[in-house]
Amino acid sequence: MLYPELYASLEKARWDMQRDIPWADFDATSLSDEQAQTIKFNAITEWSALPATEMFLRDNRDDSDFSAFMSIWFYEEQKHSLVLIEYLRRFRPDLVPSEQELHAVRFEFDPAPALETLMLHFCGEVRLTQWYRRAAEWHTEPVIKHIYRTLSQDEARHGGAYLKYMRRAVERMGDEARYAFAKIGVLMASSGKSAKPLHPTNLHVNQALFPRDTIQSRLPDPDWLEHWLDKQIAFDKDWEARVVGGILRNLSSLFDCTFDTVTQLNHYRKALQRQLGLATTGGNDLAAA
Repeated sequence: MLYPELYASLEKARWDMQRDIPWADFDATSLSDEQAQTIKFNAITEWSALPATEMFLRDNRDDSDFSAFMSIWFYEEQKHSLVLIEYLRRFRPDLVPSEQELHAVRFEFDPAPALETLMLHFCGEVRLTQWYRRAAEWHTEPVIKHIYRTLSQDEARHGGAYLKYMRRAVERMGDEARYAFAKIGVLMASSGKSAKPLHPTNLHVNQALFPRDTIQSRLPDPDWLEHWLDKQIAFDKDWEARVVGGILRNLSSLFDCTFDTVTQLNHYRKALQRQLGLATTGGNDLAAA
């Protein structure tokens, strides 16, 4: 089981919201209205760990080890929302999200293959690590800079934990797991071909609720994420390259291969597809989990 090991390692790195956040360093002159508003939206998106956890527990009923790990992931992700809300409560109480705004991002996700969902969220952690690093650089107020650096480190550790479960899946299921991970890896690393950055918060996850079946679509401003990335934190091609590079490096290690480009990973995926005798379905073959 991986859960005891992951519990011990993540427990050592756990931070305390009262002791480890330098609240006394707050500088009101360094926080703009624009920056404060983005903190509210991040707090709401982090609240979506709740429906994601419900999805993971539902779709992994046969895996008690991974389901137990969800107790750690859910606690730490929900604390991300809480610390951002606490920041607003202390310093911009007019922007604290309402319970209704938080509850709006809790809805049921359609069932999906567990391996593909695991890879999807691994890529999400890789991306959030970089988003929050960039957010820490963009902000000018010392306390929120510290908070975003802290959240970024958490997301990196969560990505490492997911990778351990991916490695276990490869050991147990071989090419079936490799194919699922390569398939989603190609999708999530193909940011240059998509009109938006791919992350679990902006992927469609409930067909019956379309078009309001993404976390992003249920925010008070559904266009906020792209504006935050493009115009505010300026998550440019160099930063995006860090995300793609992180996905490719980790899959290279996982598969004991070398993927310098998404094209190389896609060739690997196609070879696995032929080897497994799976039908080719064109672009739909790379549909999100």
